[in-house]
Amino acid sequence: MTELAYRLMEYCLPFEWVRYDFMKNALLAACLVSPLFALLGTMVISNRMAFFSDVLGHSALTGIAIGVLLGLMNPLSAMIAFAILIAIAFTLFKNITRASPDTVLGVFMAVTVALGVVILSRGGGFSKYTVYLIGDILAVTPAQLKLLLLLFAIVVCYWFVAGNAMALLCVNPSLARSRGLPVILIEISFAALLAVVVASTVQLLGILIINSLLILPAAAARNVATSMRSYTAWAIGISIASGIIGLIFSYYWGTASGATIVLCAAAWYCGTAIWSYGRRNIRRRRR
Repeated sequence: MTELAYRLMEYCLPFEWVRYDFMKNALLAACLVSPLFALLGTMVISNRMAFFSDVLGHSALTGIAIGVLLGLMNPLSAMIAFAILIAIAFTLFKNITRASPDTVLGVFMAVTVALGVVILSRGGGFSKYTVYLIGDILAVTPAQLKLLLLLFAIVVCYWFVAGNAMALLCVNPSLARSRGLPVILIEISFAALLAVVVASTVQLLGILIINSLLILPAAAARNVATSMRSYTAWAIGISIASGIIGLIFSYYWGTASGATIVLCAAAWYCGTAIWSYGRRNIRRRRR
């Protein structure tokens, strides 16, 4: 399948950088991660969970630390397991405590980041793990591409199965409960899914910017969307455009790919915000 994708790119894209396999892999990764993050991002923003996804990204530090303590060559499984644990713990804690979600998230963020830094900095070895802070999508491997494809399929299936319930939950939780929806189960399942995706892509996108890639395309789409369907479509389109354009720009500028993609997404957000502001002013004048 990878070879077929390589040939299609070489045939359809008349660019000099297509000759390099690492750029082909990075382009495939961008085309998989972008719609994946767009779908999750719309749910994250609708449910006011932007800070939560940032906590999950930073919890990767502790996941890495746990993997190091266990002697794992690849800490991915430890990162995923710890992120899921954090997601479930936060959801349950939010429902049983009277503290505001921001307060709970602040506590979780402080503990996970501090614990991860303390463990990884023992003996002055923290510099070995700075790659996880910035990420490197250009280093994506065929095995990671298969994982991204699997995650994409899982997220799409989840969207079709639980998308309507999630939409109702974010609009009116009381109505969702009155209709017999298992609210806590839905919240836990989405939080766990988000945790798996964030932990699985941290090495490619970086702890410092992964939350931006989740939030910016969905936030930009919200500025121009007129319905839930158009919101999702705009988010996917903006995310894919940001991923591809940012990747190409990073190649020619020699900059970090993840950060360049984030800047492209930020440009989309600024553009749509200005357009939305202008549209509102025109409507007011007509009235």
